[in-house]
Amino acid sequence: MSNDSDNNKAYGRPEEEKIHIEDPDTVAFDDVQEASDEAESQVDEANDMINNELADIDALNKQLSDAQAQVEKEKKEYLFLMAEFDNFRKRTFKEKSDIIKNAAGSVLKGLLPIVDDFERGLEASAKVEDAAEVRKGMELIYQKFVKYLEQNGVKAIDSTGKPFDSELHEAIAMVPAADESQKGIVIDTPTKGYTLNDKVLRHAKVVVGQ
Repeated sequence: MSNDSDNNKAYGRPEEEKIHIEDPDTVAFDDVQEASDEAESQVDEANDMINNELADIDALNKQLSDAQAQVEKEKKEYLFLMAEFDNFRKRTFKEKSDIIKNAAGSVLKGLLPIVDDFERGLEASAKVEDAAEVRKGMELIYQKFVKYLEQNGVKAIDSTGKPFDSELHEAIAMVPAADESQKGIVIDTPTKGYTLNDKVLRHAKVVVGQ
């Protein structure tokens, strides 16, 4: 061995490094324990994380289940309300139709006494030669008829001598005014207009001064 060492030194070669390998039996017990504790801690943290995630999933599943139950409940309530509304609409339509029919029947029934008066007047006029008496009877029937219309909300529009109003009047002719004060004024009313509960039922046909 001394010759080899001397040869190495002579030729400038470094001596071989000595590799020291520790014996596993010499590893400190504290290091092993520390590594074990750290691994156990990491396992506990992983378990806690998994448990927390599972708890979050359970909570989300419960929220989803509650939301689905609420949606189903509201869907049933909505369908119930729609059915109720449809029944209400049909019932209201029927009641409205009945009211209109009954109202029309009531109006027509009120006209029957006036028709009776006309029939009696016509029968009497055939035996009366005095035109004044016939006219008097017609006037009575007319007044009765006008009164009946007023009782049902129908009123004649007062036109002649009033300023022309396109909301109430329909001009069928324009005539020269006698003076400035007659311009834009209704001179004559060939056909009366009527309102029903203050709403125009028929426009008055008028002649207007210009």
